Amino acid sequence: MYSLIIHLYAFFIELISPFHKKARLMRLGQWKTNGILREKIDQNAKYIWFHASSLGEFEQGRPLIEKIKAEHPEYKILLTFFSPSGYEVRKNYGGADVVCYLPFDTPYRVKKFLDLSKPVMAIFIKYEFWDNYLSELKRRNIPVYIVSAIFRKEQLFFKWYGGMYRKVLSYFTHIFVQDDASRELLSKYGVTNVSVFGDTRFDRVQDVYKNTKQVPMVELFVNNNRSDNQLTMVAGSSWQQDEEVYLNYFNEHPELKLIIAPHEIHKDHLMHIESMLKRPSIRLSEATEKDIKGKSCLIVDSFGLLSSIYRYGDLAYIGGGFGAGIHNVLEAAVYGIPVIFGPKYQKFKEARDLLQVGGAFSITDEKTFESKMEELSTYRDLLEAAGAAAGDFVKSNIGATNRIIASIPL
Repeated sequence: MYSLIIHLYAFFIELISPFHKKARLMRLGQWKTNGILREKIDQNAKYIWFHASSLGEFEQGRPLIEKIKAEHPEYKILLTFFSPSGYEVRKNYGGADVVCYLPFDTPYRVKKFLDLSKPVMAIFIKYEFWDNYLSELKRRNIPVYIVSAIFRKEQLFFKWYGGMYRKVLSYFTHIFVQDDASRELLSKYGVTNVSVFGDTRFDRVQDVYKNTKQVPMVELFVNNNRSDNQLTMVAGSSWQQDEEVYLNYFNEHPELKLIIAPHEIHKDHLMHIESMLKRPSIRLSEATEKDIKGKSCLIVDSFGLLSSIYRYGDLAYIGGGFGAGIHNVLEAAVYGIPVIFGPKYQKFKEARDLLQVGGAFSITDEKTFESKMEELSTYRDLLEAAGAAAGDFVKSNIGATNRIIASIPL
């Protein structure tokens, strides 16, 4: 039944691919996978296979990839993605020796992929539970691990009808989870090959923090005509629902400077943002030393800079909390600034923990955002304390990468 569903899904992707960009990229990318493996896999080398569903999971696994690459040159790295949003951004990632799409999880494709790649070990990141891949790895006696995993009772594994799906957990050589709640939940269902080693994303954001790029035009924007009561807010990965919450406040508060790095930077979205602004703004791609003077809002219309731009903020607004769920809060918190986000954060442990230590604030609408901003701008000691709590929270959770590598026989 599972394989039939995967076959139907593969057929559906093929059916819509002429009309859907992501489906087209996935279909074409998977079609190329076997050719990439035949061309690039060194038959005399030992490969550790990392699989990340998308870009977020890749960033989570990146510290492991880079540490193994640096400390164990006897291994090469095979990196696969399922989603185009991961592969198309990182297909030229230098930390891996081979990068390709993961074929659909059907028996024939699985055996072909493993015959060509011949990994000596597999490491899946966070949420990857492919039945045929995992069972075939176990059949071939190839150790397979999942790292930075997190489990909730609402997941299919723990439903009354989830017994067959729960079987995939038995295929893992070891499961590295983020928290005690996950270990205890798994234990109730007889899964005991589990260790609580935390989340490797903390190590990743710490690495980014240590190697932060300077963005001179952003620095010039923040410091130009700076006043004693100025606050700079970085709105990262924001969607239209987020912008409707914070832009009215920004328009009415001249002491606030705003840097917007929207999740989508297509023309229509950028124009919509600009149409809502009542104070002078400029796009980063158009900014010059002369033109940026007197501007109150800087719109970042390119990707890849956000994690470095957070350093210029006094606080951050993290987008997605009025949609499917918030984006990465740790990228901002590592700089020791408080973060604000919308109401849909419950699935994100790091967000819940940040709230608990006082390094983050959740708002539900424009009114609660205004109230929180008034509080933080009036009581700067509260702002500083919240920022310190956020920074300390990240520092106290660093180290999962070293603990995992120490526990994997390399």
